[in-house]
Parts: sequence; structure tokens; C-alpha cells
Amino acid sequence: MPARPRVHLTAPVPREVAAALEGDFDLVDSPEGADGILVALTARVDERYLERAGPQLRVVANYAVGVNNIDLDATAARGVVVTNTPDVLTRATAELAVGLMLALLRRIAEGDRFIRRDSEWEFSLEFMLGSSLDGTELLIVGPGRIGRETARLAEAFGARSAFAGRGADLQGLLPAADVVSLHVPLTDATRHLIDAEALSAMRQSAVLVNVARGPVVDERALVDALRDGVIAGAALDVYEREPEVEEGLLSLENVVLTPHLGSATRDTRVAMGMLCVDALRAVLLEGRRPANAVG
Repeated sequence: MPARPRVHLTAPVPREVAAALEGDFDLVDSPEGADGILVALTARVDERYLERAGPQLRVVANYAVGVNNIDLDATAARGVVVTNTPDVLTRATAELAVGLMLALLRRIAEGDRFIRRDSEWEFSLEFMLGSSLDGTELLIVGPGRIGRETARLAEAFGARSAFAGRGADLQGLLPAADVVSLHVPLTDATRHLIDAEALSAMRQSAVLVNVARGPVVDERALVDALRDGVIAGAALDVYEREPEVEEGLLSLENVVLTPHLGSATRDTRVAMGMLCVDALRAVLLEGRRPANAVG
């Protein structure tokens, strides 16, 4: 009986995904000698990692849409196929983006903290007033699948959407936005896309939402902007030095923070995993290039 392909997992996966993998592959504890690797976004696949894995490696299945954790030039030079998980996490991530907008604008997280501190309060018509998404000018930075789905969901609340890339159109649109929502991939061009200059171009009443990648925002500049009243608030699901969070963000009441929950529903995470399984099967068992190959 021929040997089954060997697959290494860089992190635990949902039980449904593990069962599917175990049906076709031998799961190994190390990348050395593996034919395929299923990579969580917390693992960095670079030249050193590929050298460690060995020349038999044929496919790297990334358990995410973004592939900034993988050196695509190094994998291409070795003939290693890289895949990602598009589409299946679009709705879940867009839902979180809108949820963060609502939590920030309606001061939901702030109110939760207020109650948990056992603060004294009574109902008042002027107490902890927030603002609505209805009538809000929403700027989607990065109008891909997730960005456009975020706009669609926000528009159900009455928001009006505009779209920007990373160039001059962004600088021109920032001053008109009430909410700026980030959905760009992390590249050299988008690192610190939102810096002190971009923040200063925003309205004082505007808020920033980031469900893309942490380094798209200069977090130290963001802390300064929030403390100085340059912008009104921020909601972040991703961080520049994740899982470390810029300390200055932790004490600010006009900030909502979540631990990278964009795709964090069970159905979504399982669907992402099954795309990885299908990609591994395509390359290692069927000898074909999967539709979700990148690069």
C-alpha cells in the first residue's frame, strides 16, 4: 500500500477539519519531511522555514485570506503551491466590522465597563449619549469582498458608503467620513497606511475601525490622536504587534478592542479549514492546482 502524504499542522484545527485530514493524510508533528503544511496565520513561512521543511514540500495551505505570513517569492522559487481561504469568511468578518461600529458609536462596550465597575448611575436623558449609523458617511478602505459586504450590512442601518484604495483617493475622502473601516491586505504599501497624517485628515467626530491587519495602523500615532481629540474613537480587532496591544489603547474609554475575532464563528472556521483540506487533496492526491491558489 503506497504511503499517504504527510501533512503538518502549525496549530490545532476544529475537530471536523482534523477528522477530514486524518482520512487522507498522515499528520506529523514537525514540518521536516512534510509534503503539505496547513498554516495558521500566527506562523511565518519564510526561507528558513521552507529550508527546514525540505525539498519534498509541495503545498502550503494558509488558514486565512491574507497571506502576509508567507514569503510568496520563496515558495514560488521552490515550486510550492500556496492557497488561502477566500469567500467563506466574508460575511462573518463584515458582521464583526459592523458590530464594532455599533459598539463604538452607541458606546456599548463603554457602558458594559461602566456597569461592571459598579458605578453609581440613574437614567437620564443626557446620560452616555452616542450616535447612530443612520445617516453616517462610511468610508470603506479596501473595497474587496469583505469591504463591500461590510458596506452592504452598514447600509441596512442607513449608512452611506464610499470606497477608497490606498492612494490619493483615500486622502481626498478621509475628511468627509464619519466612520473609516479598513479592509486592505497587509503589504509594503499598506503598512502604516493610517498614520499621523491620515488621522489628522479625519474629522474630529470620526471613528476608525480595523478588521484587516494590525500594521495597517500606526498604533502609537493612533493613541496620540485619540488622547488629543484628533478623532473621536477607534475599534480594533487586529494589532500591530499582535497579540501585544499598544499599552496606551488599554486605558482609553473611546476604544473598543477584540482579540482577532473576524472569522470567529464555528461554521466559518470549519469552512475555512475544509478549503485547506480540499487544497491539500488537490495538490497531494489529485496532482492539480486548486482554484484558491495564490501568487
